[in-house]
Amino acid sequence: MHCSSAIRFAAAIVLAVALAGTGAAQVGGNLARFPPEPIDLTITTAADGSPVLSRDVIQLLTGEYYRLNLHCPDVVDDLRGWRIEMPALLQNVHLRLVTVGDIEIHLQGLSFHAIECDEAGSAHVSFVPIRPGTYDLYVGNVPSAVGRPIGEAGVQTEGKFVIGRFEVK
Repeated sequence: MHCSSAIRFAAAIVLAVALAGTGAAQVGGNLARFPPEPIDLTITTAADGSPVLSRDVIQLLTGEYYRLNLHCPDVVDDLRGWRIEMPALLQNVHLRLVTVGDIEIHLQGLSFHAIECDEAGSAHVSFVPIRPGTYDLYVGNVPSAVGRPIGEAGVQTEGKFVIGRFEVK
């Protein structure tokens, strides 16, 4: 074995051992094997105007294919709608498909920032988790409802919001 080949081989072994020691997950095979496992999340509005999640914690497994079905059945208008953000989760999944109504957006490695429910309806996000961890799910007022610029990211602390979470094993 040549010296450079031996060095590359040794480096590969060191990397494999390091990854094994950190508990890093390895995913193989078809990462979008049909059909995806459905996960329903309904966001309703409480009497005080706060968002209510049908479930606070969503448990996922790396390498599995999921379709997150976001339902907003009681949204009335732009100012009483909900903004849904999950940036850390989206950075740690392979995003495949986003569907709103009958419109499908097929993705390969791209991402999006937020979904706003400003009228009653549903959106669907199909993805494969690729890294274990706990990731926040923010649901709160759309920014314009609390006097913030349209499209502003992050928690709108002046408004009503709730934080759920994704637990990926």
